[in-house]
Amino acid sequence: MNQRDAVIQVMQANGGYATLGYLYQHVLDVPGVKWDTKTPFASMRRIVQDPKHFFKIRPGLWALKGWEKKIPSEILAQAQDKSPAVVEFNHSYYQGLLVEIGNLKKFVTFVPNQDKHKKFLNTPLAKLATLGRIYPFTYDHLVRRAQAIDVTWFNERKMPDTFFEVEHSTNIHNSLLKFVDLQDFHAHFYIVADKARANEYASKIAHPAFKPVSGRVKFLSYDTLSALHAKTAELAAVESRL
Repeated sequence: MNQRDAVIQVMQANGGYATLGYLYQHVLDVPGVKWDTKTPFASMRRIVQDPKHFFKIRPGLWALKGWEKKIPSEILAQAQDKSPAVVEFNHSYYQGLLVEIGNLKKFVTFVPNQDKHKKFLNTPLAKLATLGRIYPFTYDHLVRRAQAIDVTWFNERKMPDTFFEVEHSTNIHNSLLKFVDLQDFHAHFYIVADKARANEYASKIAHPAFKPVSGRVKFLSYDTLSALHAKTAELAAVESRL
């Protein structure tokens, strides 16, 4: 079996599609394949970019040619599709990437109760996140505020390390208000959105109301997030083989 066949086999077993991170963690386990290279992950990236066999669905997510009818329609839908099911899928997809990165980095991960039934590809977010009920890390009114944030990473001391708000179609202003409420915690804040919303973010964060957190909030584009997901999975795969 050659390297491309190994990638195809892993994708087929996963329903005809996979993130780069998923491929990095599973393709090297396919028996009977010779990876005579010091950069097998770069080889996988090149393989999935072959238009004869694969196509890109969205940042970080690739699929097999000829499997279009077998892949759920919401997964294949284009980013500009504004139907409720597709909007929900896109939002939970990026939540899932964030949760998986947090898990790989050994953080405890949490998503809001109202999002637990939503899916990252075919897996409910509740099964990905490692924390079922948010830690009571401070006053009740601030815990309630925090538990509405899209993804939170907690450290080993059960304190929040990073808060992420995914802004696929919602108002960035509301997310920044949450961060202002949580400004007294030694945590990182991220707005995650399409790069097309970067100027909108810059305009909102410049408002005087957000001055207390303006130097702490960062904008993370979907493309950068997908690259971070792949790199984190790559590092985890290497570490698991040491």
